[in-house]
Amino acid sequence: MKDQTNDPRLLAFKRLLDIMDDLREKCPWDRKQTLESLRYLTIEETYELSDAIIEKDMEEVRKELGDLMLHLVFYAKIGSETNDFNITDVLNGICEKLIVRHPHIYGDVEVQDEEDVKRNWELIKLKEKGNKKKTILGGVPKSLPAMIKAMRIQEKAKGAGFDWDNKEQVWDKVEEEMAEFQHEYKDVNNIDQDKATGEFGDLLFSLINYSRFVNIDPETALELTNKKFIRRFNYLEERVQQDGKEFGQMTLEEMDAYWNEAKTKGI
Repeated sequence: MKDQTNDPRLLAFKRLLDIMDDLREKCPWDRKQTLESLRYLTIEETYELSDAIIEKDMEEVRKELGDLMLHLVFYAKIGSETNDFNITDVLNGICEKLIVRHPHIYGDVEVQDEEDVKRNWELIKLKEKGNKKKTILGGVPKSLPAMIKAMRIQEKAKGAGFDWDNKEQVWDKVEEEMAEFQHEYKDVNNIDQDKATGEFGDLLFSLINYSRFVNIDPETALELTNKKFIRRFNYLEERVQQDGKEFGQMTLEEMDAYWNEAKTKGI
């Protein structure tokens, strides 16, 4: 067995644990924190990591991973103080889970590809003794953003075998949902806004479904478009100011000219 006494990974992790002990004992701010008070900060750190990944800024990814690691250690420290759990429990728990859910590595189950692995994962979760989430979709957090929740719902349904056979079928569904949404606006004097909202949700859900079949992450795709829009609008705003104009006094065609200029420049 490899000598672990000088393993830099273990030494670095122990250093963080020791620092956490010091902060919890000596720092007024750290001593005051609770699971609840850290929650929204953890969410913020997760989104900052997401931003860094989308920007492909690996230095920021490294830093944000460190921030998240601090939060995980912080939660475990608080848990140890209340005798509910500690970092050892947390780490052993995830180790055991990974072993159980990878029977093709730690058992005698054979798999053909990643789809078999994901399917086994979901089925094992459902069968695990003491699992409080007894339905296939029960493990999808209620507070997830709607787009990510839709993705996870579809992935879990697929793991249970409930899925389309090919992307052509899914695109037919997209077109069907688009037609149903457009139908709600056929009579502009008699629009049922609730029903139209529901049909629009169905359309979005089907588009997210299609994205799975063409290997596009819809959350990433939309965020890239958001960032592109912001860059081009910032350029438009800058050019308007340079030319001494004001938005309220410009036509859409005039603003479009700046927008197309930004596109031409590759912004």
